[in-house]
Amino acid sequence: MSARTASARTDTGSILKQPRAVWAVAFACVVGFMGIGLVDPILPSIAEDLEATPTETELLFTSYLLVTGIMMFFTSWVSSRIGARRTLLIGLTLIVAFAAAAGLSGSVDGIIGFRAGWGLGNALFVSTALATIVGAAAGGSGPAIILYEAALGVGLAIGPLLGGLLGNISWRGPFFGTAALMAIALVAITVMLPKDADAAQRPAPAKLSAPFRALRIPALAVLALVALFYNIGFFILLAYTPFPLGFDAIGLGLTFTAWGLSLAVTSVWVAPLLTARMRRTTVLATALPLLAVDLVLAGVFVESPAALVGFVVIGGLLLGVVNTVLTEAVMEATELPRGVASSSYSGVRFLGAAAAPPLATELASIGSSGLPYYVGGLSVAIAIVLVLAFRGKLSRVDDGPEPAAVEAEAIGIGDAA
Repeated sequence: MSARTASARTDTGSILKQPRAVWAVAFACVVGFMGIGLVDPILPSIAEDLEATPTETELLFTSYLLVTGIMMFFTSWVSSRIGARRTLLIGLTLIVAFAAAAGLSGSVDGIIGFRAGWGLGNALFVSTALATIVGAAAGGSGPAIILYEAALGVGLAIGPLLGGLLGNISWRGPFFGTAALMAIALVAITVMLPKDADAAQRPAPAKLSAPFRALRIPALAVLALVALFYNIGFFILLAYTPFPLGFDAIGLGLTFTAWGLSLAVTSVWVAPLLTARMRRTTVLATALPLLAVDLVLAGVFVESPAALVGFVVIGGLLLGVVNTVLTEAVMEATELPRGVASSSYSGVRFLGAAAAPPLATELASIGSSGLPYYVGGLSVAIAIVLVLAFRGKLSRVDDGPEPAAVEAEAIGIGDAA
């Protein structure tokens, strides 16, 4: 039996048999991740109605992701002082407020600004949600991470569909819809998630410098850089594709719903099967080249809507595998508290994601409509080189099960992070 198989068998819990608190946070994660793909179907409508350029509309992604990425470095410091529950509730409240404000806005600059505030709430929520689910879930970290990635996939699938349906009425509809759903999630977590432990019972608060110092650890630094370049390809595919496709809001919503469902399927079922049989670095070294090829082919066939839709869906299948494996790898790359590791990793990867949307439209304006996909493929190729060149630094993520003491510490931190 391989080490990875042994590791897989240490987490025997079912993702379906979880406490109510886990399901409440997972539902909020679904709605939170909807915010990423929500604006995809309405980008052309916003550009038309508010007389904005494609690059200006892409800044709706950039302001959201940039603030999310920067604030990720500080979320472990915040949550270790006020507790996971308060951090989640503050994050959700900010998302509700800024999503509603974006729907009321009358200019693209206003929406860009409100999306930045939305990103602040998203940072507080997302990084804490992963640690909370890992800490509260039954059956260990494996089922918890799969549940988290499933929430990501479902959110990315529902977001474009909701955006398409409501955006077909008005581009303001998706923003109001998200605000309403997040308000429901806010109530659910308020009712179902237990109150945080008293300050005296919590682990020592994380230092403000902890996420930055964590990047000195070679394994975490390599994984963060891999995620940065990988996310450039990810968000070129997600954020730029609505423009060359040329579909209406419903057509774009359905296209990216299929993409999100593909991502969810491979996150929940395919990635665990692969990592049970192969080392995590082997899975990454296999899936990332396929993603690079998919992006290059999307650039070659960018003038064919049917072909481009096909490459978007195939990309979703590959993204689901890479997302899950990278998340698992980060959680086991160090002996740091998982909230700190998650903050460091997420901060770097969101910065790469923030750069991709406006980069794509600018490349298309100075070159061809397929050029952004070629650059996305090149960026993913850099991620491949990093995995292969520093595979020795990543040996820990390929090891067998974690020692019991490390796993117990990780779960304890997850409860309080």
